[in-house]
Amino acid sequence: MRVLKYFFAFTALLLLSVASVLIGVSDISLSGLLSGENATARLVLVEVRIPRTLALIFAGAGMAVCGTIMQMLARNRFVEPSTAGTVESAGLGILFVLLLAPELPVSVKMLVATLFALAGTSLFLLILSRIPLRTPLMVPLVGIMLGGIINAITTFFAYRYDMMQSLGAWTTGDFSAVLRGRYELLWLTLGLTALAYAAADRFTVIGMGEAFATNLGVNYGRVVAFGLVIVSMVTAAVVVTVGMVPFLGLIVPNVVAMVMGDRLRRSLPWVAICGAGLVLTCDMVGRLVIAPFEIPVGNVLGVLGSAFFLYLVLRRRSRAA
Repeated sequence: MRVLKYFFAFTALLLLSVASVLIGVSDISLSGLLSGENATARLVLVEVRIPRTLALIFAGAGMAVCGTIMQMLARNRFVEPSTAGTVESAGLGILFVLLLAPELPVSVKMLVATLFALAGTSLFLLILSRIPLRTPLMVPLVGIMLGGIINAITTFFAYRYDMMQSLGAWTTGDFSAVLRGRYELLWLTLGLTALAYAAADRFTVIGMGEAFATNLGVNYGRVVAFGLVIVSMVTAAVVVTVGMVPFLGLIVPNVVAMVMGDRLRRSLPWVAICGAGLVLTCDMVGRLVIAPFEIPVGNVLGVLGSAFFLYLVLRRRSRAA
């Protein structure tokens, strides 16, 4: 039965991927590609459409898994990279590199962004450990405030050194500039997602609290550090390549958890599949609504994520009542 469910899920993801490849301003038809007569269509397919679709899949799966890990580390359903200061910290790291050493390769920029994201997320968890949290809503509020402070610092320096246009490139998740040779960094997220799945049982135990994890013989500090590294690297890779993809790590893990529970060994593959499918769907919606122009994926996800966040808040309040 489980194999059949995975079969249908991967089939649906494959159909979404095919639709993503075929949708766009340039006319690409299967008959033209199979006949080999349309060289322009083949060029667009290889250089633009397939890289874009792969980037959407990798970014969607990676950011959704990151949201799940962060919710386990913070033990809060409202936490994900864009509500914990992680994305904003990665953006500050990229600006830091562009100001001091703009000639560095993309891989080094990602490394610096990873270090900044790791520092920002660690600061977020440190703040949570120092303040009384009387309600779960305090946790994302702290993260949003921290992200706002970091974003203000980033905007100040970007304005001071005339880099506001560059800043806008990574504050909105936009896949329209993805080409072959400019998205390969996202393959790293695939490996990091696999590592997260390998440690899924440990993340599940960590989500039950430090005392519980220690009693079971799990090294709490080491697992938290491992999770932070995965989250920081995936976030940095996505931000460097396509910009911010907000609320994805909030929507998908919560929906999957409502259906499958909190055991990550079982739910994490579905989080990755649903994350990829949601980003593919949002991208196609953005390309079709005002065609031939397009709405960035980040904007579409921002609307959906805000509505879903409000739904979670109201749902929790109704249960408390």
